[in-house]
Amino acid sequence: MKLLIVTIVDEFQKEVLQLFKKSNIESYSGSDIEGYKNASPFMMNSNWFPSEKGGAESIMFFSFTEDEKIDLFFNLVLEFNQNMETNNPIHAIVVPIERSI
Repeated sequence: MKLLIVTIVDEFQKEVLQLFKKSNIESYSGSDIEGYKNASPFMMNSNWFPSEKGGAESIMFFSFTEDEKIDLFFNLVLEFNQNMETNNPIHAIVVPIERSI
């Protein structure tokens, strides 16, 4: 069992959910997040209008799943990223689980 973490911009939510389905990853959780690229801490703190968002609307998914499903998911993500027209690829990482209850 490993932890799969995936981050995407909002516009790719449907596509990532389809990749989970094709990979037989049926259990996952998600959360809305703000994504930043090359934003210095000074720029993030110097916002004159605190109600404005500074980052891109993004989503983070995570799932505790098996290696075989993760391998298939990674292959599908590689294919998806190679065919995309924007500069916002799907990012995925895997973290080994030492212990769980």
